[in-house]
Amino acid sequence: MSRILACSLATATCLLAACAGPQIAGVAPIDGTISGQCHTEKVRGAVGLAASDATIERARVDSDSTEVQVVRGADMRPGGANAPVPVTSGGSRLTVETGRNNAITGLSCS
Repeated sequence: MSRILACSLATATCLLAACAGPQIAGVAPIDGTISGQCHTEKVRGAVGLAASDATIERARVDSDSTEVQVVRGADMRPGGANAPVPVTSGGSRLTVETGRNNAITGLSCS
């Protein structure tokens, strides 16, 4: 009887461990430091993605910014939705513009 219980517990433990899934690593800069000098050329690929907290934080870190500001409802970009996002740099803050459906529509430094 105890042998059946031990096997059941072992099986349950393995099944629960398999359901746990991978742990998401914290957001850290590739070179280990954030310079505080914002650059958007490394984060232009975020345009069109959902502006989730994780995406915003990843963009902040990858742009070397110490601050981030999200401007909601900024979907009226000059040139339309297909216009390229200009590369900007300078300042310590990354500004993320979002449009309808919380999608990122633009990035700039200030």
